[in-house]
Amino acid sequence: MSGSFVDLQVNGYGGVDFNQDDLDAAALHRACERLEADGVGGILATIITDDLGVMCRRLSAIASLRERDPLARRLVEGIHIEGPFLNESDGYRGAHPRDAIRPADVESMTRLLDAAGGLTRVVTLAPERDAAMKVTRFLATKGIVVSAGHPDATLDELRGAIDAGLSLFTHVGNGCPMLMHRHDNIVQRALSLADRLWLCFIADGAHVPFTPLGNYLKLAGYDRCLIVTDAIAPAGLGPGRYKFGRWDLVIGEDMVSRAPDRSHFVGSGVTMKQSAENLRQALGLPEAVIRKLTLDNPRSAAGL
Repeated sequence: MSGSFVDLQVNGYGGVDFNQDDLDAAALHRACERLEADGVGGILATIITDDLGVMCRRLSAIASLRERDPLARRLVEGIHIEGPFLNESDGYRGAHPRDAIRPADVESMTRLLDAAGGLTRVVTLAPERDAAMKVTRFLATKGIVVSAGHPDATLDELRGAIDAGLSLFTHVGNGCPMLMHRHDNIVQRALSLADRLWLCFIADGAHVPFTPLGNYLKLAGYDRCLIVTDAIAPAGLGPGRYKFGRWDLVIGEDMVSRAPDRSHFVGSGVTMKQSAENLRQALGLPEAVIRKLTLDNPRSAAGL
């Protein structure tokens, strides 16, 4: 496949955690070198839910360090803010800490955007936690892509959010409980709106097993879907002990990042190169479709 991968959700890579408080220029450069070596041509560095001040410091660090490094400026095409305006219920919040999750408000969103220095390209929030869709409308007027993530929004709430500017859905099939209604659930609601939303999927075979992933892609249509990794520090390396935000993780041979009690995933250890190979081998997708899912559609969805 010609061209480089574009990944809209990268929390860290090559042993580097973008959510660490002591991120420095050398670490960011090292992560970018590893990403580029693995065929990635552009990413959105992702900062996840924490105390608002902590998130602001991490966003400012990414923006400042990127500005000083030509490789980082080329590779880090923007920032993805995932949280803190998510559904706080167990299962739906996934790895995001309950004590830092909060309802959406324009003042807090403005603080986060200011800290990111104009680099924010995507914001993930739960539509049902955005009263009157005020933050969604606010972001849309600024040209920032609003993505539904970690939600249990009703169909009407999703439609209302789309009318307000929502255009993306973060890692469909994740950020939801293992046990939920077998038919009326957030995955089915997202799929039903694929004609109005870009749908993101993690193609590691664990977050969504390959059989349902193939079904989802065919149902939604290859023109409306894209692949992200949700990568954390072990991506591009191998098994071991790693930090991700507040988490201290042990990654096994399968490279699947799970919470210590194994109740949910904590980001991913997969790379875009591995994802493309999974699409090729496990799903039998042609090269033109793989390129669309891993390069063309991500660029279009994020306006890059």
